Amino acid sequence: QVQLVESGGGLVQPGGSLRLSCAASGSISSIYAMGWYRQAPGKQRVLVATVISDGSTTYGDSVQGRFTISRDNAKNTVYLQMNSLKPEDTAVYYCKATLWETTGWTLKDYWGQGTQVTVSS
Repeated sequence: QVQLVESGGGLVQPGGSLRLSCAASGSISSIYAMGWYRQAPGKQRVLVATVISDGSTTYGDSVQGRFTISRDNAKNTVYLQMNSLKPEDTAVYYCKATLWETTGWTLKDYWGQGTQVTVSS
């Protein structure tokens, strides 16, 4: 079993910054990708940022230029640095890890519990 432990959420004023962390542990063979998604009340869960095993990154349009995703492969940990936060960034942020199965040719997604980020004055 794989567990994802998230931390770093909280309340911040507009223009402020937060750094989210997500550490994967358990039966991990190889990580294909890790990333962050968010879901605001009444809305669909959407991509925030992902980083693939080759180091390439993808960002949602609404956060590009403000958020930065990074990884520490030795710790199986992914980070999300969030700067210039806006009220519309308020959401539950979920960590996702995509892992190779032991067969080596199939992928499986694992999700964290989510952490609340609230941007308000």
